[in-house]
Amino acid sequence: MGILLFLTVLLIAACGLIYELIAGTIASYLIGDSVFQFSTVIGTYLFAMGLGSAISRYLSKGLVQRFIWIELMLGLVGGFSSALLMLTFAFTQGFQLVLYALVIVMGVLVGLEIPLLMRIVQDRYTFRDVIAHVLTFDYLGALGASLLFPILLVPHLGLVRSALFFGLINAAVALWTTYLFARHLMEKTSLRAACVLVVCVLTVGLVKARQITATAEDNIYADEIIFARDTHYQHIVLTRFKDDLRLFLNSHLQFSSRDEYRYHEALVHPGLAAISAPRTVLVLGGGDGLAVREILKYPQIEKITLVDLDPEMTKLFSTQPMLTGLNQNSLLSPRLQVINADAFPWVDQSTGSFDFIVIDFPDPTNYALGKLYTTAFYRAVARHLSAQGFLVVQSTSPMFARDSFWCIAETLHQAGLQTFPYHVYVPSFGEWGFVLAGTHDYLPPASIPSGLRFLRPEGIPLLFHFPPDMAPLPMPANQLNTQVLVRAYENDWKDISH
Repeated sequence: MGILLFLTVLLIAACGLIYELIAGTIASYLIGDSVFQFSTVIGTYLFAMGLGSAISRYLSKGLVQRFIWIELMLGLVGGFSSALLMLTFAFTQGFQLVLYALVIVMGVLVGLEIPLLMRIVQDRYTFRDVIAHVLTFDYLGALGASLLFPILLVPHLGLVRSALFFGLINAAVALWTTYLFARHLMEKTSLRAACVLVVCVLTVGLVKARQITATAEDNIYADEIIFARDTHYQHIVLTRFKDDLRLFLNSHLQFSSRDEYRYHEALVHPGLAAISAPRTVLVLGGGDGLAVREILKYPQIEKITLVDLDPEMTKLFSTQPMLTGLNQNSLLSPRLQVINADAFPWVDQSTGSFDFIVIDFPDPTNYALGKLYTTAFYRAVARHLSAQGFLVVQSTSPMFARDSFWCIAETLHQAGLQTFPYHVYVPSFGEWGFVLAGTHDYLPPASIPSGLRFLRPEGIPLLFHFPPDMAPLPMPANQLNTQVLVRAYENDWKDISH
């Protein structure tokens, strides 16, 4: 009895935390700004748990039966929460309303669990032992859930199946409670039938999870989804329409195969071609290998180091035939070393020197990415530049995210670098911006590799001229402790969407 009882506490604690983590993760994937999303989800969830605990004092009869029904409701609501959130985002405009409604309902139900269970077992143990044992296993369950979620659940089950799996655990707890406290129950048969029914419903949901995810994503993404995977770090989606392949990370478009050459030629060649006899190049981000493809057009380059956080990205773009055709097998080049690591600590710990550094991260949609656009990071990167070197940063759109673009330029300037902002038109994105930076003056190159589809040497100087609607704005630098860039980026694109 004792072991099963405290196992129950451990499992319901794990379930409660998993639902909370899933809600916060989906919100950050689909809306962005992970700090805001997790902060508000956790705050609302804890408030709702307190509300549930307060409500529990008014429940005085049939505590075991009430506990069972709470577990079944939580299994259904929590189990289907991820699927419901994805479908809501895909088909309605009410995502945030549904998000916080679900968080409140789940929080209230979780807040009811422990007080009821403690009152159910209070006649078996002293009050001191009840508090000690229940809270111990409650915290152990939370620890287990927090470790399982990023390591096993997200990359292997995905968000929809993880929620349904833990919904089944809630339903299983309800079912074995009908046996554990059978002498307290009057209608055991009907309760067990209800438990079995909920288990069956959740099992069907688990079996159909891929179809649920596909239905939601088919409406979120305009084209056919040919690949979708949750990794330890992000949600990767590849879509295809005729000859157009598109990569999305956390629902944000990264490239279209129809025009990515414009972006990557502009990212690499204005800076790299201006360096006399470059030998070593560092690429931060760019796990798709498309920037590396452009760098390999320089035969004098002896070594390229690519640092990308997600091994699933570099594996996908070095093995999938459609993608290796796009990057021309660049990730398999003997001149390339691939390192799967977080660029922020890697740059701080590395001792290498490079003639050219490409910083090709996704836009600063959240604080985890925003740290890679700070003065602290750029100072660390600049220490790896050779005397003749330049670095280049993809810097979002100077047209649609004008504040963000000039904030990045100012951040590089405050990091002690001379800056040379420029822009190019990429049909899939519109006007897109880059900032070239170094410790010395820049002269546009007189020649670039032959065979480029877009860039010509005579056109490069024109990229550095900005019309009045994209002209420089006074912006503060993005500091690690404030991250003004993330808020500027959110406001820029919110204004566009409205």
